[in-house]
Amino acid sequence: MICIKSNKEIEKMRKAGKITAGALLAAGEAVKPGITTHELDKIIHRYYTSHGAKPGFLGYGGFPGAACISVNDEVIHGIPGPRKLMEGDIVSVDTGAYIDGYYGDSTMTFAVGKISPEAEALMKSTEESLYLAIDMIKPGVRLGDIGAAIQKYNEDNGYSVVRQFVGHGVGRDLHEDPEVPNFGKTGHGIRLQPGMVIAIEPMINAGTEDVMTMSNHWTVKTKDGKLSAHFEHTIAVTQDGCVILTKP
Repeated sequence: MICIKSNKEIEKMRKAGKITAGALLAAGEAVKPGITTHELDKIIHRYYTSHGAKPGFLGYGGFPGAACISVNDEVIHGIPGPRKLMEGDIVSVDTGAYIDGYYGDSTMTFAVGKISPEAEALMKSTEESLYLAIDMIKPGVRLGDIGAAIQKYNEDNGYSVVRQFVGHGVGRDLHEDPEVPNFGKTGHGIRLQPGMVIAIEPMINAGTEDVMTMSNHWTVKTKDGKLSAHFEHTIAVTQDGCVILTKP
């Protein structure tokens, strides 16, 4: 069931989103060769507690970190640990604050030092497709229209779209209806309406769309070992367009 949020609820979600965005920026400033993913996770955790929020991911479904931190060929759900980031890596940080009964949810992929032109192009395409989708959001637009636009943009750039994982509604729960695929057909899917809050999150691979879940039952990697990038915002649909709730 899709939950339509009131203006009061959206304001609470804006607060959660602002804290989420701040935590991501703090993590991004700390990204450099030699830092561990565990250290990045601690930075995010401390940011949340210092702003009166809880790390929404910690313990969610049993997840052991404040953020999913996924490096290079890891698509999503990377578990923070002793792994040190290296020059040339790309690292996706997916996290969300929980405060006043509501969640934020956002992801950014960061460059670790100087990265290859190929990695930079993948990140650029993924992020641009997210904002292309956001620019489309208004009442009456179908989810299939959004997914088709993300898919076409990235496939035209020579990349593939992950099919096994998609975006979602956000609110009192981190994952609510509806599902928000990054692929689809124009003219299909439910129509957006004011008060809907959704997370749009392109997960784009340099090679095949096929992915696999590792033995820790969380981390998802590309099957061919090629790079993956991930960007995400939580968006509220308004009467005449939309608002990015996780905008820094």
